[in-house]
Amino acid sequence: MSAPRIFENAVEALRRQLSELHTELTRNQLVAWTAGNISARLPDRDLMLIKPSGVSYDDLTPENMVLTDLFGTPVDGGGTPSSDADAHAYVYRHLPHIGGVVHTHSTYATAWAARGEAIPCVLTMMADEFGGEIPVGPFALIGDDSIGRGIVEVLEGHRSTAVLMKNHGVFTIGKNARAAVKSAVLCEEVARTVHESRLLGIPQAIPQADIDRLFDRYQNVYGQKTKELQ
Repeated sequence: MSAPRIFENAVEALRRQLSELHTELTRNQLVAWTAGNISARLPDRDLMLIKPSGVSYDDLTPENMVLTDLFGTPVDGGGTPSSDADAHAYVYRHLPHIGGVVHTHSTYATAWAARGEAIPCVLTMMADEFGGEIPVGPFALIGDDSIGRGIVEVLEGHRSTAVLMKNHGVFTIGKNARAAVKSAVLCEEVARTVHESRLLGIPQAIPQADIDRLFDRYQNVYGQKTKELQ
């Protein structure tokens, strides 16, 4: 098979996966109307696919995912990419190990973001998935790569794969788009649970040594090793 055809097949497969993953955002009630988006980097290419701007989730198809370079500029004459394309592209340029980025305004996690407060690590699920608290990123306006700079500034070198961008919403990253979606789903789950626990009293923090042990077990021991994502 020729190199161009191999590339075309890879793009087509990623388009299908990205379209299917967007249904997880609606199924898990992480988005409303046309807000939110997922992107995926093409392996070994300075390209990404991302949700088109202003398109209803019911109308998303593999074909209308927008192929851009890593500055958010469309490269194949397709539609207009998400208004968050600059942020996603900045993350890929500066975190080369990342293959997927998700943005949501999920209710509970965004409520924490509105308060500018990190979600404390008081649940074993948080220790497993995020390796500690879910941090807060700086306030930044949409329109350039300011949001992307804030994401990288907070998550570079941090074990968390989620960041609460102040007064805005949630961004998650992963080795691929599916992993980033998983992070977004679990971020909302723990945001809700910790909020509810605060209504009952003061949540009890998990000691750092135990957080470290839980994170190591979940990341390196838990699950079936033949699976790509546990």
